[in-house]
Amino acid sequence: MKAIFYEEYGSPDVLQLKEIQKPTPKENEVLIKVCAASLNASDGEFLKGSPFYVRMWGLFKPKYKIPGSDVAGIVEAVGRKVKEFKVGDAVFGDIMYRWGSFAEYVCASGNELLIKPSEITFEEAATLPQAALVALQGLRDKIDIIPGQKVLINGAGGGSGTFAIQIAKLFGANVTGVDNTSKLELMRSIGADQVIDFTKEDFTKNGKHYDLILDFVASHSIFNYKIVLSTKGTYLMVGGSMSSIFQTLFFGGIISLLSPKNMSILGAVKNKDLDYLTELVKSRKVVPIIDQRFPLSQVPDAFRYLEKGNINGKIVITM
Repeated sequence: MKAIFYEEYGSPDVLQLKEIQKPTPKENEVLIKVCAASLNASDGEFLKGSPFYVRMWGLFKPKYKIPGSDVAGIVEAVGRKVKEFKVGDAVFGDIMYRWGSFAEYVCASGNELLIKPSEITFEEAATLPQAALVALQGLRDKIDIIPGQKVLINGAGGGSGTFAIQIAKLFGANVTGVDNTSKLELMRSIGADQVIDFTKEDFTKNGKHYDLILDFVASHSIFNYKIVLSTKGTYLMVGGSMSSIFQTLFFGGIISLLSPKNMSILGAVKNKDLDYLTELVKSRKVVPIIDQRFPLSQVPDAFRYLEKGNINGKIVITM
């Protein structure tokens, strides 16, 4: 089978398309013929080996040589202990911590997968496991959104951000989306009540306050975020540099202890509530936004496009 392979951390140039042996599922696994996968910011981090915490899965070289964690495809073989799936089932899920979806075939355990409804395409299903779940868990599990509450989404035009706008609007929030000039119209089109172009306006200095800030890019200090939170507001960091992570853990923890404001890092739970999200997409209450599709052979170009930071929604890898 063909697969994207890398043996050292680095730029997209280290990625190679190779012909390797098709994997054989263990007794608790299924073999998936991959129909689509999607590219996440985490994939870029594991490619570079930065931030440093990703090297828990390989200090000097990547432990897993085939990248990709979001997967959608068809079950081709089933291990003897797997009862919930059969050959021919359409499935999808997040196989993070084993990786390998940027290939024609990949093995996964049954508890990492769900049946894909016929109403959802393989490409749409591949966008959900990481990006949409992070958005849902950030909006629903850390705060009980009351209709009319003010939610600011920093990095709202990207993969998770476009899901977050739509989900927050479903919960009745007043949503402000922050991103660059090229994404303003997209954010409006999927429901943002207000949009801010960060290249022209600093939302931490405009005098407005928010009940929830969902932060996908960590572009400001924790103290600036504190200023624009409402009295009992919540700040959740989802992505950012190591310095931003340490700052949020340390100073955010102190602020949370000494004030009614809550400032922390979102610890998303893999595949939790993916069935709920699936129902939202089936009913078209939430629509995955796909910016570009790249065939497997062009995965290095997909990573280069990711690095530019101008993605409107998600990048999908097709087979």
